[in-house]
Amino acid sequence: MGDDRGAILAYHEQTKHSQASLRRDPHTLDWANMPRPFKVYVDLDPIPLPQDLASSAWPALAAIADRERPTGAAPLDLRALAHLLYFSAGVLRRRAYPGGEVFYRAAACTGALYHIDLYVVCADLPDLAAGVYHFGPHDFALRRLRSGDHRATLVAAAAGEPAVRDAPVVLAYTSTIWRNAWKYRARTYRHCFWDAGTILANLLAVASATGQPARVVQAVVDDEANRLLDLDVPREITLGLVAFGTGVPVLPAAPPSTPLGLATLPPSAREVSYPQIAAAHTATSLWSAGDVAAARNAVRLPAEPVAGVALDALGPGAVPESVEAVIMRRGSTRRFPRDPITLPQLATVLHAAGTGFPTDCPVMPRVYLIVHAVEGLAPGSYVLDAQRPALVPLRAGRFRAEAGWLGLGQELPADAAVNVYWLADLEPVLAQQAAHGYRAAQLAAAIAGGRTYLAAYALGLGATGLTFFDDDVTAFFSPHAAGKAVMFLMAVGARRRRSS
Repeated sequence: MGDDRGAILAYHEQTKHSQASLRRDPHTLDWANMPRPFKVYVDLDPIPLPQDLASSAWPALAAIADRERPTGAAPLDLRALAHLLYFSAGVLRRRAYPGGEVFYRAAACTGALYHIDLYVVCADLPDLAAGVYHFGPHDFALRRLRSGDHRATLVAAAAGEPAVRDAPVVLAYTSTIWRNAWKYRARTYRHCFWDAGTILANLLAVASATGQPARVVQAVVDDEANRLLDLDVPREITLGLVAFGTGVPVLPAAPPSTPLGLATLPPSAREVSYPQIAAAHTATSLWSAGDVAAARNAVRLPAEPVAGVALDALGPGAVPESVEAVIMRRGSTRRFPRDPITLPQLATVLHAAGTGFPTDCPVMPRVYLIVHAVEGLAPGSYVLDAQRPALVPLRAGRFRAEAGWLGLGQELPADAAVNVYWLADLEPVLAQQAAHGYRAAQLAAAIAGGRTYLAAYALGLGATGLTFFDDDVTAFFSPHAAGKAVMFLMAVGARRRRSS
């Protein structure tokens, strides 16, 4: 196993933001070398996906939290696959400007650089032959990389994971590192899981709304998955799988994963490699079925011993519209008006974000909050006891200035109604799941952040993901947060009303 816990902890330490690090190592963007936001195969013919997609009838909040789901899901076919792909990683809108075109995607991504790609590995579907396909959001089409049923390769890579073994469709999510590292440099390895997590939050919500069984499979032999997808390692890496559907066992053997050498457009004229990313990925990689099995240990949170403010979430019927409608209008809020939100709204967002998702590597980061303006809740800092659920007060006070500082000195976290932070105690995570647990902790927080986006917009609120000064956040919530590492930050608040 690539179980170098020291190496992944060193990576996390090296990529922390601080005032000193930003001053010591400034970065100027080379706009002339900005990467294209899509992977484009030069010689493969597109297989257009259906575009007349109807929304589900399931309430959005029920789908986002995935506590219940409709029965009788339709069989997976090309239209069902298109539905999942469009509302998780598709281009929802485009806007032309003098220098080019802006693409508005279904899920948020750091810097809007969209380095996460999706691949489909499937059995014979009613209207799609078995094969390995790449999803091209730019023209909403699939391109066949390999013909035949290759699911057995992923079953072996996932050490016989039952969800993969019986799924007619398995999605693989990958990163082309440079497409994000152009701006964020070595910190991009964190963003691999942040940006995959927001996509998976959408994907799981849409699967729930349509009744499709779905399971995120994180522990996979990296080299086997990379070889099947013909990735250019270490420029491109597989991050994990999502198995969809049941009842279609794999064939006993798959065709060999021979190199393909398919031509793709270069992301940009020049690329810069960051050794810290390669070292982090090697340290967390799995090399055998035994490694995969060893990484599959649940890491749970203990309950808080102190009583807190009870949280009563709104019922699913509070938002009758579909999750697809929410995704269509979701964005990243650019300004908050400092208006308050209600305690039931906050409880509903935390309920949706705090629901565990189906996965082989469960990790539950601890949730901390800085509350500025929530009706019925005193301003101050809190920690969430998800088991009750309740908010346990840590420190009373008005901390808008401090929240702005923690979010790299930006106005958004100072103006929001509440800031939600996910922190993980990496010591027990790495003890249970080895170095691979670092990936699981980052992904769990990012999926929770993606659900926060969706729940906030379902309730008519605004939300945005932000970066942070790592050690300053930990210090702010200490002594309770002492020793914990910051994984993710979301600001949530009222949306500014447009003037008529």
